[in-house]
Order: sequence, then structure tokens, then C-alpha cells
Amino acid sequence: MHKGLSKPKVAKIIFFICFGSVLMGVGIEEFLVPNQILDGGITGISIILSHLTGMKLGLFIFILNIPFFYIGYKQIGKTFALSTLLGITVLSISTALLHDVPVFTKDPLLATVFGGMILGAGVGIVIRYGGSLDGTEILAILANKKLPFSVGEIVMFFNLFIFTSAGFVFGWNRAMYSVLAYFIAYKTIDIVIQGLDESKSVWIISENHRILGDAILARLGRGVTYLNGEGAYTGDNKQVIFCVITRLEEAKLKTIVEELDPHAFLAIANITEVRGGRFKKKAIH
Repeated sequence: MHKGLSKPKVAKIIFFICFGSVLMGVGIEEFLVPNQILDGGITGISIILSHLTGMKLGLFIFILNIPFFYIGYKQIGKTFALSTLLGITVLSISTALLHDVPVFTKDPLLATVFGGMILGAGVGIVIRYGGSLDGTEILAILANKKLPFSVGEIVMFFNLFIFTSAGFVFGWNRAMYSVLAYFIAYKTIDIVIQGLDESKSVWIISENHRILGDAILARLGRGVTYLNGEGAYTGDNKQVIFCVITRLEEAKLKTIVEELDPHAFLAIANITEVRGGRFKKKAIH
């Protein structure tokens, strides 16, 4: 697994995949399941089947995800499949061990909020370190090649079916709590994967590119890169400024551009990760 990485890095990946899987197990068994609240995806189906049959939840989670190990191996790679197998195995064992542990709360709203947050944090950690805890998105990627729907739309339809089923099995109040828990988990996953200190890429096209570049360096402490461009309509040469900032610096950058060149073209986009180069902030005086 993770060919080319050093043993300490592989150990770190394994640790965090296991940790994230245990966190998801806590969210499910200590918050959601005791209050008859569902997660989406394969886990949601597993909770319904476990409730209807009385069999262990972990058994359904493991069995229903088996086909996706193979699909993940074919579609994404061996490393992803092994990471997913590890995560699902630890999750299944965790739910079995936590099943008889006293629950934290019987309040459905508290269970929804904190269960969704803990579950989302666990899933986010596993995804961040290269694995997966649910085969729904793998299935959606495969179906996307044959159906006129995006991956996100397929996942949404799949979960709509699960939460509708929850309404018939657990009642419509619990189904609505389940939708809320899923939304909280989804947002928490985004925060864990992208981080709270979200970076942004900035593209500026300006006749005053040198003045703007110097101001960004002096007043924000961010290095810039000058790129050569050509206007497709006019054929004129254009100088493009590229830099990476944090979201806290966005307002100040806009102020600098507005002050020095109100007519400059400015585009800002979110970045999930920045590595290498000279992204470290310089001191500003």
C-alpha cells in the first residue's frame, strides 16, 4: 500500500484512516442509531436492514461495501481499494464494539447535530488520507458513464431514496432529522478536507501589473508570479499576476486592486490544498 512512501508516512496514513473510521463508528452507534437517525449512502441502507432484521450493523456495512472494493480498485487504483478496505473493516468492528456502550444522549436534536459532526469528521479524515467509508460515490462515478446525470445528482437521488425509506421505517420526524444529520456531516467533511484556513488563487490582468505586484508583496507579504498572456479578441499582449492568499486576506487584496487599478480584471477561486513553492507569508511592515 502507498508504494514509494516511507514507512513513517505509511504508518501515519494507516493511523488516521483507522482513527477516522472509529470516529464514524462513534457518530453512528453513540448518536444516530440509538435515536433512529440515518446517515446517507450504504451506511443508511445498512442501518435500515439492521433495524428490520436485528442483525449486527457492522456486518451489513462490510458486506454491502464488498462490491465497491473491486470497483474502486478498477476505477481508482489498488491503493484506494486497500485504504477503503482498511477503513470499512475498522468501521465495522467499531460499530460492533460500541453497540452495547451507553449512548451519550437521547435528545434527537443533540444526537443529530453532534452525531453528524463526529461522523463527518471521521469520513473527512479518511478521505483526506486516501480512503473511503461508503461505496455510494464509487457507484455514482460508474453510473455517470452510462446515465445523463452528474455524480452529485446520482448521489442525491440515491440518498433521497434512502431518506424516503427511513420515513416509512422510522417515521417522518426521524427522516427529517436524518436529512439534517446528513447535511451537517456533509459540511463537516468539507471543513476537514479543505481545512479552516482555506486558500484562494488570484488572477489579475492589469496594465499596472508591476505596481500591483509590488503592492501585494509589500502590503500582504505574498509573493506573485508574472505570466505572459494574449487577448484572444484584440491579440494584445497581456501581463497576468498570479498569487495565492488566505480567505482572511481577500478583502485587503481587493482594496489594493481597487485603489491602484479599478479597471483591472480580477478572478478569485478557492483552492483545497497548496504544496511546495514559496507560499509562506513574508513579514510586512
